[in-house]
Amino acid sequence: MTAKEPVKEDYINYQDFRDDSTMWSDQEWYGWCRKKTKPNGDNYNLYNDGLRIYTTINSHMQKYAEEAVREHMGGYLQPLFNKTKQGKSRAPYHWKLTQKQINRIYYLAMKRSERYRVLKNEMKLDSAAILKNFETPTNMTVFSWHGDIDTVMTPMDSIRYYKYFLHSGLMSMEPQTGYVRAYVGDINYDHFKFDNVMQTRRQVGSTFKPIIYTMAMMPGGFSPCHKIPNVPVTFPMPEGQDDYTPRFSSNERLNGKMITLKTGLAASLNQVSAWILKQYGVRMAVDLAHRMGIRSEIPEVPSICVGAAEIKLSEMVSAYGTFADQGVWTEPIFITRIEDKNGNILATFKPKKKEVLSEGTAYRMIDMMRGVVQGGTSTRIWSEYKITNPVAGKTGTTNDNSDGWFIGMVPNLVTGVWVGGEERGIRFDYGGYGQGSSMALPIWGLYMQRVYRDKALEI
Repeated sequence: MTAKEPVKEDYINYQDFRDDSTMWSDQEWYGWCRKKTKPNGDNYNLYNDGLRIYTTINSHMQKYAEEAVREHMGGYLQPLFNKTKQGKSRAPYHWKLTQKQINRIYYLAMKRSERYRVLKNEMKLDSAAILKNFETPTNMTVFSWHGDIDTVMTPMDSIRYYKYFLHSGLMSMEPQTGYVRAYVGDINYDHFKFDNVMQTRRQVGSTFKPIIYTMAMMPGGFSPCHKIPNVPVTFPMPEGQDDYTPRFSSNERLNGKMITLKTGLAASLNQVSAWILKQYGVRMAVDLAHRMGIRSEIPEVPSICVGAAEIKLSEMVSAYGTFADQGVWTEPIFITRIEDKNGNILATFKPKKKEVLSEGTAYRMIDMMRGVVQGGTSTRIWSEYKITNPVAGKTGTTNDNSDGWFIGMVPNLVTGVWVGGEERGIRFDYGGYGQGSSMALPIWGLYMQRVYRDKALEI
Protein backbone atom coordinates (compact mmCIF):
# COMPACT_ATOMS: atom_id res chain seq x y z
CA MET A 1 0.00 0.00 0.00
CA THR A 2 2.95 2.33 0.49
CA ALA A 3 4.80 1.42 -2.71
CA LYS A 4 6.14 4.25 -4.85
CA GLU A 5 5.37 4.57 -8.53
CA PRO A 6 8.02 2.44 -10.26
CA VAL A 7 10.89 4.28 -11.93
CA LYS A 8 12.91 2.25 -14.42
CA GLU A 9 16.26 3.63 -13.25
CA ASP A 10 15.65 2.19 -9.77
CA TYR A 11 15.55 -1.39 -11.06
CA ILE A 12 18.34 -3.77 -11.97
CA ASN A 13 15.98 -6.32 -13.51
CA TYR A 14 13.64 -5.03 -16.23
CA GLN A 15 11.12 -7.80 -15.56
CA ASP A 16 10.74 -6.60 -11.96
CA PHE A 17 10.15 -3.05 -13.21
CA ARG A 18 7.55 -4.30 -15.69
CA ASP A 19 5.76 -6.35 -13.03
CA ASP A 20 5.66 -3.48 -10.53
CA SER A 21 4.49 -1.07 -13.24
CA THR A 22 1.64 -3.45 -14.07
CA MET A 23 0.75 -3.70 -10.39
CA TRP A 24 0.79 0.10 -10.09
CA SER A 25 -1.57 0.58 -13.03
CA ASP A 26 -3.84 -2.44 -12.54
CA GLN A 27 -4.07 -2.82 -8.76
CA GLU A 28 -5.78 0.04 -6.93
CA TRP A 29 -4.47 -1.14 -3.55
CA TYR A 30 -0.84 -1.19 -4.74
CA GLY A 31 0.63 2.15 -3.69
CA TRP A 32 -2.83 3.27 -2.51
CA CYS A 33 -1.41 5.65 0.11
CA ARG A 34 0.58 7.46 -2.57
CA LYS A 35 -2.21 7.47 -5.15
CA LYS A 36 -4.97 8.77 -2.87
CA THR A 37 -5.18 12.04 -0.97
CA LYS A 38 -7.10 13.25 2.05
CA PRO A 39 -9.50 16.22 1.79
CA ASN A 40 -6.61 18.54 2.66
CA GLY A 41 -4.61 17.26 -0.30
CA ASP A 42 -2.04 15.27 1.69
CA ASN A 43 -1.39 11.62 0.96
CA TYR A 44 -2.68 9.07 3.44
CA ASN A 45 -0.20 7.81 6.02
CA LEU A 46 -0.57 4.12 6.72
CA TYR A 47 0.87 4.41 10.22
CA ASN A 48 -0.45 7.74 11.53
CA ASP A 49 -3.92 8.21 10.03
CA GLY A 50 -5.73 5.46 11.92
CA LEU A 51 -6.69 3.60 8.76
CA ARG A 52 -8.52 0.30 9.15
CA ILE A 53 -7.25 -2.26 6.67
CA TYR A 54 -9.38 -5.37 6.13
CA THR A 55 -7.28 -8.23 4.79
CA THR A 56 -8.24 -11.62 3.42
CA ILE A 57 -5.75 -13.42 5.68
CA ASN A 58 -7.34 -15.89 8.08
CA SER A 59 -5.43 -15.68 11.37
CA HIS A 60 -5.89 -19.38 12.15
CA MET A 61 -4.74 -20.51 8.72
CA GLN A 62 -1.81 -18.10 8.85
CA LYS A 63 -0.77 -19.63 12.16
CA TYR A 64 -1.04 -23.14 10.74
CA ALA A 65 1.04 -22.19 7.71
CA GLU A 66 3.81 -20.67 9.82
CA GLU A 67 3.79 -23.72 12.11
CA ALA A 68 4.04 -26.08 9.14
CA VAL A 69 7.01 -24.20 7.70
CA ARG A 70 8.73 -24.13 11.08
CA GLU A 71 8.09 -27.82 11.81
CA HIS A 72 9.40 -29.09 8.48
CA MET A 73 12.17 -26.60 7.77
CA GLY A 74 13.49 -26.19 11.30
CA GLY A 75 12.68 -29.61 12.69
CA TYR A 76 13.64 -31.82 9.77
CA LEU A 77 14.93 -30.39 6.50
CA GLN A 78 17.56 -27.91 7.75
CA PRO A 79 19.13 -30.38 10.22
CA LEU A 80 19.20 -32.97 7.44
CA PHE A 81 20.81 -30.51 5.03
CA ASN A 82 23.44 -29.54 7.60
CA LYS A 83 24.20 -33.20 8.28
CA THR A 84 24.69 -34.00 4.60
CA LYS A 85 27.10 -31.06 4.27
CA GLN A 86 29.35 -32.01 7.19
CA GLY A 87 32.96 -32.37 6.13
CA LYS A 88 32.31 -30.94 2.66
CA SER A 89 34.89 -28.29 1.80
CA ARG A 90 32.51 -26.37 -0.45
CA ALA A 91 29.49 -26.50 1.85
CA PRO A 92 26.78 -25.32 1.72
CA TYR A 93 27.29 -25.25 -2.03
CA HIS A 94 27.01 -28.23 -4.33
CA TRP A 95 30.24 -30.04 -5.08
CA LYS A 96 29.98 -29.09 -8.77
CA LEU A 97 30.79 -25.45 -7.97
CA THR A 98 34.46 -24.50 -7.87
CA GLN A 99 35.94 -22.70 -4.89
CA LYS A 100 36.58 -19.72 -7.16
CA GLN A 101 32.87 -19.54 -8.02
CA ILE A 102 31.92 -19.79 -4.35
CA ASN A 103 34.35 -17.05 -3.31
CA ARG A 104 32.87 -14.84 -6.01
CA ILE A 105 29.37 -15.43 -4.60
CA TYR A 106 30.52 -14.44 -1.10
CA TYR A 107 32.23 -11.33 -2.46
CA LEU A 108 29.09 -10.22 -4.30
CA ALA A 109 26.99 -10.88 -1.18
CA MET A 110 29.34 -8.63 0.76
CA LYS A 111 28.96 -5.85 -1.81
CA ARG A 112 25.16 -6.12 -1.67
CA SER A 113 25.02 -5.90 2.12
CA GLU A 114 23.83 -2.88 4.09
CA ARG A 115 27.12 -2.86 6.02
CA TYR A 116 29.06 -2.47 2.77
CA ARG A 117 26.79 0.38 1.65
CA VAL A 118 27.35 2.27 4.90
CA LEU A 119 31.11 1.72 4.92
CA LYS A 120 31.51 2.78 1.29
CA ASN A 121 28.91 5.52 0.79
CA GLU A 122 28.57 7.07 4.23
CA MET A 123 31.94 6.41 5.89
CA LYS A 124 33.84 6.73 2.58
CA LEU A 125 36.22 3.85 3.35
CA ASP A 126 38.40 2.43 0.61
CA SER A 127 38.27 -1.22 -0.50
CA ALA A 128 41.10 -2.37 1.78
CA ALA A 129 39.49 -0.83 4.86
CA ILE A 130 36.12 -2.33 3.96
CA LEU A 131 37.60 -5.81 3.58
CA LYS A 132 39.39 -5.44 6.92
CA ASN A 133 36.10 -4.46 8.56
CA PHE A 134 34.40 -7.54 7.14
CA GLU A 135 37.16 -9.75 8.57
CA THR A 136 37.06 -8.16 12.04
CA PRO A 137 35.07 -10.06 14.73
CA THR A 138 32.12 -8.13 16.10
CA ASN A 139 29.12 -8.68 18.37
CA MET A 140 25.98 -9.65 16.51
CA THR A 141 22.69 -11.50 16.84
CA VAL A 142 22.06 -14.24 14.30
CA PHE A 143 19.08 -16.42 13.48
CA SER A 144 18.82 -20.06 14.45
CA TRP A 145 15.87 -22.42 14.46
CA HIS A 146 16.22 -22.68 18.25
CA GLY A 147 16.04 -18.93 18.77
CA ASP A 148 18.26 -15.94 18.10
CA ILE A 149 21.90 -16.32 19.17
CA ASP A 150 24.08 -13.51 20.53
CA THR A 151 27.57 -14.27 19.31
CA VAL A 152 30.85 -12.87 18.05
CA MET A 153 31.87 -13.47 14.44
CA THR A 154 33.21 -11.55 11.49
CA PRO A 155 30.66 -10.03 9.11
CA MET A 156 32.10 -12.25 6.36
CA ASP A 157 31.55 -15.33 8.51
CA SER A 158 27.96 -14.21 9.09
CA ILE A 159 27.46 -14.15 5.31
CA ARG A 160 28.76 -17.71 5.11
CA TYR A 161 26.59 -18.71 8.08
CA TYR A 162 23.38 -17.42 6.53
CA LYS A 163 24.07 -19.12 3.20
CA TYR A 164 23.49 -22.47 4.92
CA PHE A 165 19.80 -21.81 5.47
CA LEU A 166 17.23 -23.28 3.13
CA HIS A 167 14.32 -20.97 2.37
CA SER A 168 10.63 -21.40 1.74
CA GLY A 169 7.48 -19.68 0.56
CA LEU A 170 3.80 -20.61 0.96
CA MET A 171 0.61 -19.09 -0.40
CA SER A 172 -2.88 -20.45 0.22
CA MET A 173 -5.81 -19.01 -1.75
CA GLU A 174 -9.53 -19.58 -2.21
CA PRO A 175 -9.81 -20.11 -5.99
CA GLN A 176 -13.43 -18.96 -6.19
CA THR A 177 -12.87 -15.61 -4.45
CA GLY A 178 -9.16 -15.02 -4.93
CA TYR A 179 -8.87 -14.41 -1.18
CA VAL A 180 -5.36 -15.21 0.05
CA ARG A 181 -5.88 -16.93 3.39
CA ALA A 182 -2.26 -17.65 4.38
CA TYR A 183 1.03 -16.18 3.19
CA VAL A 184 4.53 -17.06 4.39
CA GLY A 185 7.25 -15.19 2.54
CA ASP A 186 10.22 -16.98 4.12
CA ILE A 187 11.37 -18.94 7.16
CA ASN A 188 11.66 -15.88 9.46
CA TYR A 189 10.53 -12.34 8.76
CA ASP A 190 12.89 -10.61 11.22
CA HIS A 191 16.03 -12.01 9.61
CA PHE A 192 14.94 -12.73 6.02
CA LYS A 193 12.97 -9.87 4.51
CA PHE A 194 12.95 -11.18 0.93
CA ASP A 195 9.55 -12.44 -0.21
CA ASN A 196 9.65 -15.87 -1.84
CA VAL A 197 5.97 -15.67 -2.80
CA MET A 198 5.71 -12.49 -4.88
CA GLN A 199 9.34 -11.45 -5.44
CA THR A 200 11.40 -14.57 -6.07
CA ARG A 201 11.37 -16.25 -9.47
CA ARG A 202 12.63 -19.82 -9.54
CA GLN A 203 12.50 -22.59 -12.08
CA VAL A 204 9.19 -24.37 -11.58
CA GLY A 205 10.10 -27.86 -12.73
CA SER A 206 7.25 -30.28 -13.25
CA THR A 207 4.65 -27.98 -11.69
CA PHE A 208 4.48 -26.44 -15.18
CA LYS A 209 3.48 -29.75 -16.77
CA PRO A 210 -0.26 -29.41 -15.98
CA ILE A 211 -0.29 -26.28 -18.14
CA ILE A 212 1.27 -28.31 -20.96
CA TYR A 213 -1.26 -31.12 -20.48
CA THR A 214 -4.14 -28.63 -20.48
CA MET A 215 -3.61 -28.05 -24.20
CA ALA A 216 -4.28 -31.74 -24.86
CA MET A 217 -7.41 -31.73 -22.68
CA MET A 218 -9.11 -28.88 -24.56
CA PRO A 219 -12.13 -29.58 -26.79
CA GLY A 220 -11.03 -31.44 -29.90
CA GLY A 221 -7.92 -32.72 -28.19
CA PHE A 222 -7.22 -36.00 -26.43
CA SER A 223 -8.67 -37.90 -23.51
CA PRO A 224 -6.71 -38.73 -20.35
CA CYS A 225 -6.78 -42.36 -21.50
CA HIS A 226 -5.09 -41.65 -24.83
CA LYS A 227 -1.90 -43.71 -25.13
CA ILE A 228 1.41 -42.62 -26.59
CA PRO A 229 4.85 -44.29 -26.61
CA ASN A 230 7.15 -43.14 -23.82
CA VAL A 231 10.13 -42.66 -26.11
CA PRO A 232 12.53 -39.77 -26.72
CA VAL A 233 11.03 -36.68 -28.35
CA THR A 234 13.38 -34.36 -30.21
CA PHE A 235 12.79 -30.69 -31.06
CA PRO A 236 14.74 -29.30 -34.02
CA MET A 237 16.53 -26.10 -33.00
CA PRO A 238 17.72 -23.13 -35.07
CA GLU A 239 20.95 -23.44 -36.99
CA GLY A 240 23.96 -23.38 -34.71
CA GLN A 241 22.14 -25.00 -31.79
CA ASP A 242 21.95 -28.67 -30.92
CA ASP A 243 18.54 -30.31 -31.24
CA TYR A 244 16.77 -30.58 -27.89
CA THR A 245 15.70 -33.93 -26.45
CA PRO A 246 14.42 -33.93 -22.85
CA ARG A 247 16.09 -36.60 -20.77
CA PHE A 248 14.08 -39.54 -19.51
CA SER A 249 12.47 -39.23 -16.09
CA SER A 250 13.77 -41.47 -13.31
CA ASN A 251 10.90 -43.97 -13.69
CA GLU A 252 12.89 -46.36 -15.89
CA ARG A 253 10.33 -49.19 -15.83
CA LEU A 254 8.05 -47.07 -18.05
CA ASN A 255 10.68 -46.28 -20.69
CA GLY A 256 9.57 -47.46 -24.13
CA LYS A 257 6.08 -48.46 -22.94
CA MET A 258 2.73 -47.25 -24.23
CA ILE A 259 1.56 -44.75 -21.61
CA THR A 260 -1.76 -42.98 -21.06
CA LEU A 261 -1.59 -39.23 -20.68
CA LYS A 262 -2.97 -39.59 -17.16
CA THR A 263 -0.13 -41.94 -16.23
CA GLY A 264 2.33 -39.60 -17.89
CA LEU A 265 1.30 -36.77 -15.58
CA ALA A 266 1.06 -38.97 -12.48
CA ALA A 267 4.58 -40.30 -13.05
CA SER A 268 5.81 -36.88 -14.27
CA LEU A 269 7.28 -38.36 -17.45
CA ASN A 270 9.26 -35.78 -19.40
CA GLN A 271 8.76 -37.49 -22.76
CA VAL A 272 4.98 -37.32 -22.47
CA SER A 273 4.88 -33.58 -21.78
CA ALA A 274 7.41 -33.13 -24.60
CA TRP A 275 5.14 -35.07 -26.96
CA ILE A 276 2.19 -32.83 -26.07
CA LEU A 277 4.22 -29.67 -26.52
CA LYS A 278 5.35 -30.84 -29.94
CA GLN A 279 1.71 -31.38 -30.99
CA TYR A 280 0.58 -27.89 -30.01
CA GLY A 281 3.68 -25.72 -30.11
CA VAL A 282 5.60 -23.57 -27.68
CA ARG A 283 3.70 -20.39 -28.58
CA MET A 284 0.35 -21.88 -27.57
CA ALA A 285 1.78 -23.09 -24.25
CA VAL A 286 3.20 -19.67 -23.42
CA ASP A 287 -0.05 -17.92 -24.36
CA LEU A 288 -2.06 -20.32 -22.21
CA ALA A 289 0.23 -19.80 -19.21
CA HIS A 290 -0.17 -16.03 -19.49
CA ARG A 291 -3.96 -16.32 -19.75
CA MET A 292 -3.89 -18.41 -16.57
CA GLY A 293 -2.32 -15.53 -14.66
CA ILE A 294 1.42 -16.01 -15.12
CA ARG A 295 2.94 -12.60 -15.80
CA SER A 296 6.59 -13.61 -15.64
CA GLU A 297 8.40 -13.81 -18.94
CA ILE A 298 8.38 -17.37 -20.28
CA PRO A 299 11.07 -18.22 -22.83
CA GLU A 300 9.71 -19.62 -26.08
CA VAL A 301 11.90 -22.71 -25.98
CA PRO A 302 10.92 -26.39 -25.87
CA SER A 303 12.49 -26.92 -22.43
CA ILE A 304 9.43 -25.28 -20.86
CA CYS A 305 7.81 -28.72 -21.17
CA VAL A 306 9.98 -29.83 -18.24
CA GLY A 307 9.66 -26.57 -16.31
CA ALA A 308 12.65 -24.47 -17.33
CA ALA A 309 10.73 -21.19 -16.90
CA GLU A 310 11.37 -19.04 -13.82
CA ILE A 311 8.05 -18.02 -12.27
CA LYS A 312 6.80 -16.60 -8.98
CA LEU A 313 5.02 -18.87 -6.51
CA SER A 314 2.05 -16.48 -6.38
CA GLU A 315 1.62 -16.81 -10.15
CA MET A 316 1.71 -20.60 -10.06
CA VAL A 317 -0.91 -20.74 -7.29
CA SER A 318 -3.05 -18.32 -9.29
CA ALA A 319 -2.73 -20.50 -12.40
CA TYR A 320 -3.71 -23.68 -10.55
CA GLY A 321 -6.72 -21.81 -9.19
CA THR A 322 -8.03 -21.84 -12.77
CA PHE A 323 -8.31 -25.64 -12.58
CA ALA A 324 -9.96 -25.54 -9.16
CA ASP A 325 -12.59 -22.96 -10.16
CA GLN A 326 -13.91 -24.78 -13.24
CA GLY A 327 -11.72 -22.95 -15.73
CA VAL A 328 -12.15 -19.43 -14.33
CA TRP A 329 -8.98 -17.54 -13.41
CA THR A 330 -9.36 -15.30 -10.37
CA GLU A 331 -6.73 -12.80 -9.41
CA PRO A 332 -5.31 -13.22 -5.89
CA ILE A 333 -6.46 -10.48 -3.54
CA PHE A 334 -5.09 -9.50 -0.14
CA ILE A 335 -7.18 -6.48 0.90
CA THR A 336 -10.95 -6.10 0.67
CA ARG A 337 -11.64 -2.72 2.25
CA ILE A 338 -10.01 0.42 3.68
CA GLU A 339 -11.80 2.67 6.18
CA ASP A 340 -10.74 5.88 7.87
CA LYS A 341 -10.49 6.15 11.65
CA ASN A 342 -14.22 6.94 11.86
CA GLY A 343 -15.31 3.90 9.90
CA ASN A 344 -16.01 5.69 6.63
CA ILE A 345 -15.25 3.46 3.65
CA LEU A 346 -12.44 4.89 1.55
CA ALA A 347 -11.97 2.00 -0.87
CA THR A 348 -13.19 -1.50 -1.63
CA PHE A 349 -11.38 -4.08 -3.72
CA LYS A 350 -12.63 -7.00 -5.78
CA PRO A 351 -10.54 -9.48 -7.76
CA LYS A 352 -10.53 -9.65 -11.53
CA LYS A 353 -11.96 -12.78 -13.12
CA LYS A 354 -11.86 -14.26 -16.60
CA GLU A 355 -12.88 -17.56 -18.13
CA VAL A 356 -9.81 -19.28 -19.53
CA LEU A 357 -10.74 -22.96 -19.86
CA SER A 358 -13.95 -24.84 -20.47
CA GLU A 359 -15.44 -26.50 -17.43
CA GLY A 360 -14.79 -29.89 -19.04
CA THR A 361 -11.11 -29.14 -19.60
CA ALA A 362 -10.69 -28.01 -15.98
CA TYR A 363 -12.47 -31.14 -14.74
CA ARG A 364 -10.23 -33.43 -16.78
CA MET A 365 -7.13 -31.72 -15.46
CA ILE A 366 -8.31 -31.99 -11.85
CA ASP A 367 -9.01 -35.68 -12.40
CA MET A 368 -5.55 -36.21 -13.85
CA MET A 369 -3.88 -34.40 -10.97
CA ARG A 370 -5.79 -36.55 -8.50
CA GLY A 371 -3.88 -39.40 -10.11
CA VAL A 372 -0.63 -37.69 -9.07
CA VAL A 373 -1.76 -37.95 -5.44
CA GLN A 374 -3.35 -41.39 -5.65
CA GLY A 375 -0.52 -43.22 -7.36
CA GLY A 376 2.11 -40.82 -8.61
CA THR A 377 4.76 -38.51 -7.18
CA SER A 378 2.56 -37.18 -4.34
CA THR A 379 1.31 -40.32 -2.61
CA ARG A 380 2.82 -39.15 0.71
CA ILE A 381 -0.25 -36.94 1.14
CA TRP A 382 -2.38 -39.92 2.08
CA SER A 383 0.26 -42.49 3.04
CA GLU A 384 2.16 -40.29 5.50
CA TYR A 385 -0.10 -37.35 6.29
CA LYS A 386 -3.33 -39.38 6.24
CA ILE A 387 -5.24 -36.77 4.27
CA THR A 388 -8.06 -38.77 2.73
CA ASN A 389 -10.08 -35.87 1.34
CA PRO A 390 -10.05 -35.43 -2.46
CA VAL A 391 -6.75 -33.77 -3.36
CA ALA A 392 -5.26 -32.87 -6.73
CA GLY A 393 -1.76 -31.55 -7.13
CA LYS A 394 1.68 -31.69 -8.66
CA THR A 395 5.23 -31.83 -7.38
CA GLY A 396 8.12 -30.09 -9.07
CA THR A 397 11.88 -30.61 -8.90
CA THR A 398 14.44 -28.69 -10.94
CA ASN A 399 17.85 -29.72 -12.24
CA ASP A 400 20.24 -30.98 -9.54
CA ASN A 401 17.51 -30.61 -6.89
CA SER A 402 17.88 -26.82 -6.71
CA ASP A 403 14.15 -26.19 -6.20
CA GLY A 404 11.38 -28.24 -4.65
CA TRP A 405 7.73 -27.42 -5.33
CA PHE A 406 4.31 -28.70 -4.48
CA ILE A 407 0.96 -27.17 -5.40
CA GLY A 408 -2.08 -28.93 -4.01
CA MET A 409 -5.79 -28.30 -4.49
CA VAL A 410 -8.89 -29.19 -2.55
CA PRO A 411 -12.29 -27.90 -3.73
CA ASN A 412 -12.07 -24.49 -2.04
CA LEU A 413 -8.36 -24.01 -1.39
CA VAL A 414 -5.21 -23.94 -3.54
CA THR A 415 -1.90 -23.94 -1.69
CA GLY A 416 1.56 -23.74 -3.19
CA VAL A 417 4.92 -24.31 -1.50
CA TRP A 418 8.45 -23.66 -2.74
CA VAL A 419 11.68 -24.66 -0.96
CA GLY A 420 15.28 -24.03 -1.99
CA GLY A 421 18.57 -22.34 -1.20
CA GLU A 422 19.28 -18.64 -1.61
CA GLU A 423 21.07 -19.54 -4.84
CA ARG A 424 20.66 -22.56 -7.08
CA GLY A 425 24.11 -23.80 -6.08
CA ILE A 426 22.95 -24.30 -2.48
CA ARG A 427 21.30 -27.70 -2.66
CA PHE A 428 21.45 -31.31 -1.57
CA ASP A 429 24.33 -33.16 -3.19
CA TYR A 430 22.74 -36.55 -3.79
CA GLY A 431 19.59 -38.63 -3.45
CA GLY A 432 15.95 -37.74 -3.23
CA TYR A 433 16.22 -35.25 -0.37
CA GLY A 434 16.00 -32.32 -2.78
CA GLN A 435 12.92 -33.45 -4.67
CA GLY A 436 9.64 -31.59 -4.40
CA SER A 437 8.02 -34.56 -2.66
CA SER A 438 10.63 -34.32 0.12
CA MET A 439 11.31 -30.58 0.34
CA ALA A 440 7.95 -28.90 -0.32
CA LEU A 441 5.13 -31.45 -0.10
CA PRO A 442 5.61 -32.07 3.66
CA ILE A 443 4.88 -28.40 4.41
CA TRP A 444 1.64 -28.70 2.45
CA GLY A 445 0.76 -31.89 4.31
CA LEU A 446 1.47 -30.43 7.76
CA TYR A 447 -0.48 -27.28 6.91
CA MET A 448 -3.53 -29.12 5.60
CA GLN A 449 -3.53 -31.49 8.58
CA ARG A 450 -3.98 -28.47 10.82
CA VAL A 451 -6.54 -26.87 8.52
CA TYR A 452 -8.69 -30.02 8.42
CA ARG A 453 -8.53 -30.43 12.19
CA ASP A 454 -10.03 -26.95 12.58
CA LYS A 455 -13.66 -27.74 11.74
CA ALA A 456 -14.66 -24.09 12.12
CA LEU A 457 -12.80 -23.31 8.88
CA GLU A 458 -15.17 -25.52 6.88
CA ILE A 459 -12.47 -26.40 4.35
